[in-house]
Amino acid sequence: MLVLFETAAGYAIFKVLDESKLQEVDSLWEEFQTPERANKIVKLKHFEKFQDTTEALAAATAMVEGKIGKSLKKVLKKVVAKEAHEQLAISDIKLGSVIKEKMNLSCVHSPAVAELMRGIRTQMEGLITGLPPREISAMSLGLAHSLSRYKLKFSPDKVDTMIVQAISLLDDLDKELNNYIMRCREWYGWHFPEVGKIITDNLAYCKAIQKIGFRTNVATTDLSDILPEEIEAEVKLAAEISMGVEVSEEDITNILHLCEQVIEITEYRVQLYDYLKNRMMAIAPNLTVMVGELVGARLIAHAGSLLNLAKHPASTVQILGAEKALFRALKTRKDTPKYGLIYHASLVGQTSAKNKGKISRMLAAKSALAIRYDALGEDTNAEMGMENRAKLEVRLRHLEDKGIRKISGTGKSMARADKYQHKSDVRVYDPSGDSTIPSTSKKRTFEEVEKEEEEEQPATPVVKVKKSKKEPAAEEPETSEVVEEPPKKKKKKDKKAEVAVEAEEEEEVVVKTEETPEKKKKKKKKKAKEEDD
Repeated sequence: MLVLFETAAGYAIFKVLDESKLQEVDSLWEEFQTPERANKIVKLKHFEKFQDTTEALAAATAMVEGKIGKSLKKVLKKVVAKEAHEQLAISDIKLGSVIKEKMNLSCVHSPAVAELMRGIRTQMEGLITGLPPREISAMSLGLAHSLSRYKLKFSPDKVDTMIVQAISLLDDLDKELNNYIMRCREWYGWHFPEVGKIITDNLAYCKAIQKIGFRTNVATTDLSDILPEEIEAEVKLAAEISMGVEVSEEDITNILHLCEQVIEITEYRVQLYDYLKNRMMAIAPNLTVMVGELVGARLIAHAGSLLNLAKHPASTVQILGAEKALFRALKTRKDTPKYGLIYHASLVGQTSAKNKGKISRMLAAKSALAIRYDALGEDTNAEMGMENRAKLEVRLRHLEDKGIRKISGTGKSMARADKYQHKSDVRVYDPSGDSTIPSTSKKRTFEEVEKEEEEEQPATPVVKVKKSKKEPAAEEPETSEVVEEPPKKKKKKDKKAEVAVEAEEEEEVVVKTEETPEKKKKKKKKKAKEEDD
């Protein structure tokens, strides 16, 4: 049996001396504990050394892809073909099938062969003569670096790394620009605070400050190339009545330097956005048509690569970026979020709040198809994305129109305007709605109210009758009866009757209060007379 062993230095062909040892797989490692014992199991028959790193890299890539390289084919023809009756032990099944097809050689792969390869690798320095250990380690390191560089360079997954880096840098630039502009407005605001409210655009603000410098120079400075005429006139008027403090030359120099930084970063941001737009149209044109450059780039960056994003289902693409809200909703058993990063797409933005969930779901489904087409397809056109976007726009219009029909019509057809008919009915104002007093079941005339008042009048003079001195005890129950009479009276249903009753009650209370001190004086006089007698 022959053994094909691959190293970073070249190909080695070994001859198995004792094949009976291969049947004892569990104890095979004991035979490779020392180089002397290993030489009794296998013996080096041929070693084909690589000429340089390029040849080694070509052979390694061919092995990874399951192909036969030129150097390997040369070795097989030179050595193995002479002993065609011998079986060839290999470590890779795919490579064995290719060798069997093209070279017509019988190849073997089994657990015993894998254990044999492991033993040869442990005693490689003693079995392969003519290669010092330092040279083998140097060649292994060089081949590893070359292979890694080659895979990174030509890997289809790593082309979108530029998009991930560009969108991350774009977000960082936005944050830094906001901080710089806020600092610039606050700093120059001490000297000329009014200009901050007049000029709202940040880039125009920095350019205007760079051209003005001190606020005393506003009158002689021409700002027509930066600002419109109306705003320029407002700035010049505000400079004459400004409430700002005076600053030194050194302060203005630092402020102007900060303005230069803001202008440069803003210009670089525009260039970076153009670069990102071009890269997105080259790598993911269908996704760009569906959701736009920025949203598409953020989705790719969030997933890690375009290929990773293509592995996600449409439901994951829909809520990508809202993981925190999703797990919070699952934990609290509430409604899960309807959209994540895809919310910033133009199709979702122009939809009413009621239909945002439906549109985001449909957009995520079509975007998932576009992502897979971009990542795994061979064509680089955006026809599929444009077709799907047109379908979504039609669906969006249908949803919006459906809502309008439900409000104004029957839901199946558009609302129809009824024929105008002039109505000459004269409507009379009903004053009953103005009163808050509950209406009575029976109306009474003014004469009936007067009769009731006359019937009640004889009961009232009872209070005014003068009582004799000899009956002090009999007066008290009568007064109490008079006091208790008002609650026994019937409730008045007319407003005039109620007013009359209230007036009578007030008179009774006054009489009662006047009588009480007189009674006390009479009682005192009576007691004094009894004592004199």
